[in-house]
Amino acid sequence: MAMEVEIVSQELIKPASPTPHHLRTHLLSFLDQFLPPVYIPVFLFYMNQETSISSADIIAYNSRRAQLLKESLSETLTLFYPFAGRINDHLSVDCNDEGAYYVEARVNRPLGEFLKLTDSPYVPQLHHAKSIWTEPSAGGYAAMIQVTTFACGGIVIGACLSHLIADGTAVTMFLRSWSSMTRKSGDEIVYPNFNACSVFPQNVAFTREAISALMRPLIKIGPCRTMRIVFDASAIASLKARTASSSVPNPTRVEAVSALLSKCIMAAFKAKSDIQKPSLINYTVDFRQRAVPPISKHSMGNFLVVAAAPVTENETELENLACLARKAIRKVDGDFVGALQGDGGCLKYLEHIKEAGEASCGEIDKISFTSLCRFGLYEMDYGWGKPTWVMMAKAPNKSETVTKNTVFLMDTKMGHGIEALVSLEEQHAVVLERDEELLAFGKLGQSPLEMNYSA
Repeated sequence: MAMEVEIVSQELIKPASPTPHHLRTHLLSFLDQFLPPVYIPVFLFYMNQETSISSADIIAYNSRRAQLLKESLSETLTLFYPFAGRINDHLSVDCNDEGAYYVEARVNRPLGEFLKLTDSPYVPQLHHAKSIWTEPSAGGYAAMIQVTTFACGGIVIGACLSHLIADGTAVTMFLRSWSSMTRKSGDEIVYPNFNACSVFPQNVAFTREAISALMRPLIKIGPCRTMRIVFDASAIASLKARTASSSVPNPTRVEAVSALLSKCIMAAFKAKSDIQKPSLINYTVDFRQRAVPPISKHSMGNFLVVAAAPVTENETELENLACLARKAIRKVDGDFVGALQGDGGCLKYLEHIKEAGEASCGEIDKISFTSLCRFGLYEMDYGWGKPTWVMMAKAPNKSETVTKNTVFLMDTKMGHGIEALVSLEEQHAVVLERDEELLAFGKLGQSPLEMNYSA
């Protein structure tokens, strides 16, 4: 039976209190300016844990929770006021309190049926945005939310938030505050600050077109297939032992998994071109805690840089790849972050981008990693328990125009495993999914209900 997603209502949720006049224009930092103007998608899946509720009462139960979510979102938007505004351009957000775009939907089937599917084609329907990767245009919504209830009492919260305003850490901060507001846990509500532009002043000389041209060597867009690969705790322990070396005696989960995926993706490239080209492996680094002194964990915006690790055709073994990754990431230290601050920071950042862009030119393969591990997304409790599954991407196994050769790493539910979302061109995806070394550690397309969360 088809799983029909029915739209029940669409409205704008305004902040509970008006935004003060002096905060009506939110200026973006130069770090925000140079990020792709896309949305960050987050899907939180909650199974119904209230077993005492009869099927006859499910509709009323879902209605009460939906109303509670709207009220708490309104209160949350008072604190995170730019999300209730509209995108002006690549320099500012109009915090006009028009409201976040909010959709209620329902599904005529149990959520468990959805989660049993290894790679559900229905995930895009859990958000009303035409594409979660659509660029927010001038006048576009800063936040789009969809709450979908299921016949069993399960619920999915889908949030698409403008990357111009927030990175993954900041999005998590927003969701944590919203969940705390919903369950009325005032002591856990985050009070954000939006002062990044004062530390990393924007550069008005750069148009969106100029920025796009500058970033073009680093970001390749095209049709890709996204596959889910799950590494449980025991597999990661074995992989870490294989990856360890005198240079990196104790590799982290992320270093071990990214080394394996890098090796196998490069092998997929070679299988199609018949040549092992040099590669450039990019790692997105959140530098809040690398700054001296550290930047407040409540700071909203994008505090990200890309650490680039050039890899020659002779450095494709696991221990080499882990060593190169750690070496590249460690360059993002207090001195580096300090040089980005103040009036000369943008020029320093431009030098960093140009170096990475020049390294990307020519006959070279590129792979980009973003780790969302240890973000605490599985701690988001709106009052009906913690999520069964969290997803921060599009539906896997469907061809869609996205950034090529990208890998997103996330915790599994218990926090000891890693779930990888790998987006590759079809010709490379078919090779990767048959890689014996990869399959010795990771499981492809495992359904969320089958994943070994206890490992």
